[in-house]
Amino acid sequence: MSSVLLGPAVVPGAPGDDGGAPLSPAGRRITALVLHIAFGLLVALALALAVALAGDVDGDRAVLVGALGGWALAYVLLGGPAIGGRESWRATGFLVVHVAVFGVLAWEQPSLLFLMFLGYPLVWFLVESVRDGVLWTLALAFAATLGPSIAWTRGDEPLWGPGQTLVGMVLSLAMGLWVHRVLEQSAQRAQLIRDLESTRAELAAAHREQGVVAERERLAREVHDTLAQGYTSIVVLAQTAAAALPGSPPVAAERLALIEDVARENLAEARAMVAAFAPVALDSATLVEALGRLAERFGRETGIATRLDTDALTGADPGLSRAEEIVLLRGAQEALANVRRHASAGAVVLRVGRVGEGESAQVSVHVEDDGVGFDPAAAPGVGLAGLRDRAEEVGGAVDVASAPGEGTRVTVRVPAR
Repeated sequence: MSSVLLGPAVVPGAPGDDGGAPLSPAGRRITALVLHIAFGLLVALALALAVALAGDVDGDRAVLVGALGGWALAYVLLGGPAIGGRESWRATGFLVVHVAVFGVLAWEQPSLLFLMFLGYPLVWFLVESVRDGVLWTLALAFAATLGPSIAWTRGDEPLWGPGQTLVGMVLSLAMGLWVHRVLEQSAQRAQLIRDLESTRAELAAAHREQGVVAERERLAREVHDTLAQGYTSIVVLAQTAAAALPGSPPVAAERLALIEDVARENLAEARAMVAAFAPVALDSATLVEALGRLAERFGRETGIATRLDTDALTGADPGLSRAEEIVLLRGAQEALANVRRHASAGAVVLRVGRVGEGESAQVSVHVEDDGVGFDPAAAPGVGLAGLRDRAEEVGGAVDVASAPGEGTRVTVRVPAR
C-alpha cells in the first residue's frame, strides 16, 4: 500500500502554529493542484468501473454513482477549499462524507476500494492534529472493512480484501505519525532560529546602546579634561586682566595674551575632538614635552611655582601607546585643574617615572602640591572618577594621597611595554 506515502508528507500545520509551515505557499498550491487532479482522475475511473461492474443491476449502479457523485460534490464544496484554506468546519464536513462514501463503496462494491489510494492521504491533508488524523483514519478503516468483513464471514469475500485495507491503515498511521514528528522538529528548529535571531537583535541593540553610553561618557571626560578646564582658565585670566587693567596695563596685556593662547588651544582641542584625534598637545610632541608645556602654561596662568621632574624616567622612550599617553596627560591636566580650584598651593611638582621591567613595567605621572589638602574619601570628585575610568580602560590606575593641611599627591599609572 505505497499510496499512503502521498498524504502525510504534506500534513498542514495547525492554524496559528508559530513553528512555520512545512510547505511554502507556492509548494502548498502545487501540492493542492496535484491532489485535485488526482482526485478528479480517480473519481472518473471509479465512476466508469461502477457502471461496468454493476452490470444490469440498476439499483447497485444508482447507489455507487450517487455515492461517488456525492463524494465529488463534497470535495468541490468542502474538501478542496479546506485543503487550500484550512477551514476546520469544511474539513470536518468533508471527512464525514468521506467516511460514509467509503462505507457505501465497501458494502456495495469492494473492488472500488482501490480509492483508498487517495482516501487515507486525504485524511492527513485535512486534519489539524495527530489525534484527529488517527481518529479519522481509524473511522475510515472501520467503514471500509465493515462490509467486506461481513461478506467474508458469509464466504462471499476473501480475507485479503479487508486485510489489505487494514494494512493500509497501519501504514498510513505510521507514516502520518512519523511525518508529523519530523515536521514538529522542523517547526521547533524554525522557532529556535527565530528566537536566536530575536536574541541577536536584542544583543545588537544593547551593544549599540552600550556604545552610545560609552561614547557619551568618553565625550564627557574629554570635555571635562580639555574644554571645561580651558574655559575655566579663560575666566580666571579675564578676571585678573580686568583687575589689573586700571593700574597695570602691562600685566593686563600679558593676561590678555594668555587668554588668546588658551582660547586657541581650546579651539584646537575642540577640532581634534570632532575629528576623533589625540590631544593636540601630543600631535607633534612627546609626552614629556607635552607635560612640560602644560606645567609652563599652568605656572604662567596661576602664578604658582610649577616644575616638571623627569629624573625617574629612564630612556628617551617610555614605551607607551598613544592611548596610554593620553591617559597620563589627561591625568596631569585634571590634577592641575583641581590644584587651581581647590588647593591654594604655593608650589606644584609634576614627576614622570618608569618602574619595573617586562610585563610589570609601569609609567606614572605624579602631581604633588603643598596646598590645603582634603579627605579623598569625603570628596572623591567627578573629574577623578572619570580619570579612574579612563585609566582602567588601558589597564592603569589612579591613586590620590591627601589629608587636610598636608597637600595632595595624585598618581596616574599605566602599563608600559
